[in-house]
Amino acid sequence: MQFFFCDQMLDTDRRELCRGADRVAIEPQVFDLLVYLLENRDRVVSKDDLIASIWDGRIVSESTLTSRINAARKAVGDSGRDQKLIRTISRKGFRFVGALRLPQDGVESSNNADHPAGDVDEASGPALSPLDRPAIAVLPFTNMSDEPEQEYFSEGISEDIITALSKLRWFYVIARNSSFLYKDKAVHIKQVGEELGVGYVVEGSVRKEGNRVRITAQLSDVTTGIHIWSEHYDRSLADVFAVQDEITQAVVAAIEPQLYAAENFRAQRKAPDSMDAWDLVMRALSHYWRVTRQDNMVAQALLEKAISIDRNYGQALGLLAATHMFSAHMGWADMAVAIPIGERAALAAFRADSEDPWAHYALASVYLFTRCFDDSLAEFELAMRLNPSFAPARGLYGVALTYSGRWEEGDRAARQAMRLSPRDPFTAIYCGVAAYAQFVGGNYDEAIRMSREALRQRADFVGAHRVLAASAGMAGISHIAEAAMLELRRAQPNISLSWIANQIPFKCDSDREHYLEGFRRAGLE
Repeated sequence: MQFFFCDQMLDTDRRELCRGADRVAIEPQVFDLLVYLLENRDRVVSKDDLIASIWDGRIVSESTLTSRINAARKAVGDSGRDQKLIRTISRKGFRFVGALRLPQDGVESSNNADHPAGDVDEASGPALSPLDRPAIAVLPFTNMSDEPEQEYFSEGISEDIITALSKLRWFYVIARNSSFLYKDKAVHIKQVGEELGVGYVVEGSVRKEGNRVRITAQLSDVTTGIHIWSEHYDRSLADVFAVQDEITQAVVAAIEPQLYAAENFRAQRKAPDSMDAWDLVMRALSHYWRVTRQDNMVAQALLEKAISIDRNYGQALGLLAATHMFSAHMGWADMAVAIPIGERAALAAFRADSEDPWAHYALASVYLFTRCFDDSLAEFELAMRLNPSFAPARGLYGVALTYSGRWEEGDRAARQAMRLSPRDPFTAIYCGVAAYAQFVGGNYDEAIRMSREALRQRADFVGAHRVLAASAGMAGISHIAEAAMLELRRAQPNISLSWIANQIPFKCDSDREHYLEGFRRAGLE
């Protein structure tokens, strides 16, 4: 069946949406949603109708449904503001309100005669360089307190400022893990600018004494070395979140005063009810970034304690879900145990703060390992829209794409994560994702190279050991395969063909068999 509206044609048999002579890239689930709206254009379609038809009645978050509607609108050249074709009916649902027309003497269908099905890349093309706009790095604020154990507090201040700045679309903000490599190092801001590719640097210090805190901050232009703005704040701990917002506003105003005036920016986030809970989450983050089994366990314990203090702390809940899903993926925990814990925490994070990228990052991870691939991709995309500098979300988006059979896009996402955070402890993971993508594509030499780069950075990274063993097995390089299997068994003692077949979420049976064959050739049973 073909539907014609505006200058567009949707063909259900060929599963194509075309605008004029150009084919529009559209996700399969979004295509199905659009078809359902077109077929039921004579009535208002409820959310329950969509869930029953598109998701087979599965429970999905409000954000997932919203993202699919937004994607359908974008595909047909509509928007939530205009609603020229897909209209939201308050408290009722949605309806396709565009005028349909019949083909005239085959003119419409002839527009697509030169484009046989399957010859279009579903990706929208290579992404623009993330450095095509003002770039800024927030260096870790110096702990000026007499107590070394207060390091996490100054790091938390820095991290919150990074998060706030990252919500601004006109800035490119270097990810936390890259800028924090300069902690306790005496480097000139020009060196920072050259190594991270930024034009501006924020530095500062924190002195915490009892219930009082002094925060100083300054913004510098890397090219000239001139301080554009500086300020200090003496406040009670209860006001620390307001100080972070003030610093963020001042930085924005100093770099882009016109945009600042136009947008009237004000940092919006749901701060925790307790400083103690915030304290614990900042400590947990410092362990989470280390990506070891022991640190992951420590992070989980700290997060559980934070949630016991503040049960609606969205970031704590989202991070807790992420730690459980990552632990299962690495083979450190039973997937059957991790998924229910992760799902409860992720949904609670979303309910607590639907605008927190960690909530969507967590939901994406849960959906991936429950084989809800389209939902997983949608949640990762939402996390990245909410925080464009969220490199871990982009890296694991690459995993989800590759497990979904879209290895070229997965490779591209992993390499974009490396670019977003060029000096990141998580880079080993991004390299591992790229390595697996190259394995799926049959490029075993590149898969081996990227696996080795991941292991050079983090010798205990389970995922890289897996890809190296399977790639060497498929390439017939027995000595590398044997050595890789030895290290893999040390890093993941429970590894087996059965574990790979059942625990890794392959969408395509051919990808599962391909990976298993690599391990068989490497000597795994």
